[in-house]
Amino acid sequence: MSEVRTRFAPSPTGFMHLGGVRTALYAYLFARKNRGKFILRIEDTDQERFVPGATEVIYDTLRACGMQWDEGPDVGGPCGPYIQSERKDLYLPYAEELIEKGKAYYCFCTKEELDERRKEAESRGETFKYDKHCLRLDRAEVQRRLDAGMPYVIRQNAPTEGESRYNDMVFGEISMPNDTLDDMVLIKQDGMPTYNFANVIDDHLMGITHVIRGMEYLSSTPKYNLLYEAFGWEIPKYIHLPTVMRDATHKLSKRDGDAYYSDFIDKGYLTEALINYLALVGWNPGDDREFFTMDELIEAFDVKGINKAPGIFDVNKLTWFNANYIREMPFEDYLKKVTPWFDKAFDGMEKKPDYRRLAELMQGRTEVFSRVPEMVSFLRDMPAFDNELYFNKKMKTSAETAPQALDMVRPVLEAVSDWTESEIHDRVMEAIAASGMKNGAVLWPLRIAISGLANTPGGAFEIAYLLGKEETLRRLDASRKRLA
Repeated sequence: MSEVRTRFAPSPTGFMHLGGVRTALYAYLFARKNRGKFILRIEDTDQERFVPGATEVIYDTLRACGMQWDEGPDVGGPCGPYIQSERKDLYLPYAEELIEKGKAYYCFCTKEELDERRKEAESRGETFKYDKHCLRLDRAEVQRRLDAGMPYVIRQNAPTEGESRYNDMVFGEISMPNDTLDDMVLIKQDGMPTYNFANVIDDHLMGITHVIRGMEYLSSTPKYNLLYEAFGWEIPKYIHLPTVMRDATHKLSKRDGDAYYSDFIDKGYLTEALINYLALVGWNPGDDREFFTMDELIEAFDVKGINKAPGIFDVNKLTWFNANYIREMPFEDYLKKVTPWFDKAFDGMEKKPDYRRLAELMQGRTEVFSRVPEMVSFLRDMPAFDNELYFNKKMKTSAETAPQALDMVRPVLEAVSDWTESEIHDRVMEAIAASGMKNGAVLWPLRIAISGLANTPGGAFEIAYLLGKEETLRRLDASRKRLA
């Protein structure tokens, strides 16, 4: 078999959709698994949808995800240029060749005429498709209109009888009645090729052997194959991918903030966790493994593991993946990642908590970084709480027993001169032993009194240290008054 060449060909229309990232990932994995080439091509023929800066977003996203292309706009290659707008002059001759072969034709119908015919079709309950009106123009009339400078497009001349068949490596044999095929536009009025036409020309010229894309193109592929056949070119192999869905009936959506790669990075998900999970949305490695490095994904990837059914992108499952990745991070990496979220939580505070110690307490509790500010906000502002929180059946504490414990420990804390975690621990534990009280009977109400929470990162000693002596005593006094 000749060298495997796959491509990822996004349009620079904004942020990277998760479905697009997965398509790129599978194309990358397939190329690497088969020791082939992964090509990046920017398809910007639709200038109306072009978003400035979107091409750089594509580059940055793929690099962040660990997918480096072998050929592309910024790295070059033997098949460049790799941006379609820079190739615009090469498409028209191919369309004109199809006209000469009777596989395409000039169409002079105006938008208004097409809109009217579309309305008529809809009134009859039919799906509109172009009626080959301009195909019936004789050569002289076509030339007269061209000489007169009439605007035109070039349309494919699709067959109307029989059926088209092809084999997809995921979905098997696909057949399509030819009378359902529309005469799609190949060259637009502005001289630019449509996505559909440029896609075929570029895939051939760039030697793409395997076209990996979403299953929404299953029904369009026969039209592409007709073009390959008209030129006498070898048709690539197809790998159509199931749709990435939020659930069985809903697609990922921009409105819900779950459609784009950047949505999840901004929320504090790790790229490694996102890519690992995304690889499993619609693909099964054939065993029970769930955690993969990129190299392990390359080794395990097999098209046979791609499902036909839509892949469900479960945010809860992603969060579970993310939490596992965070727990396994080297501590210094975690500290670096969590520091901006601590800054957000404690912005404006004159004296901020010890970030390193707080990070040690938070790493095992962090599922998503964006949740960190809320989890540590109690260190900034004492939350309101009900005195019922002092009740703990196991510790045998309640709002009635708490005053005794707080009154005992208050002077002990005030007497601590070296406000370190170990010093606080030693002085308080000595006092508890001397008092004859149970550890839990003192430490539970102390933690409630200075945190206002039943669940906290760390216990009473850690929280007291992070708050500092002055704030600890202030909170303790305020909470004690509420028990009077």
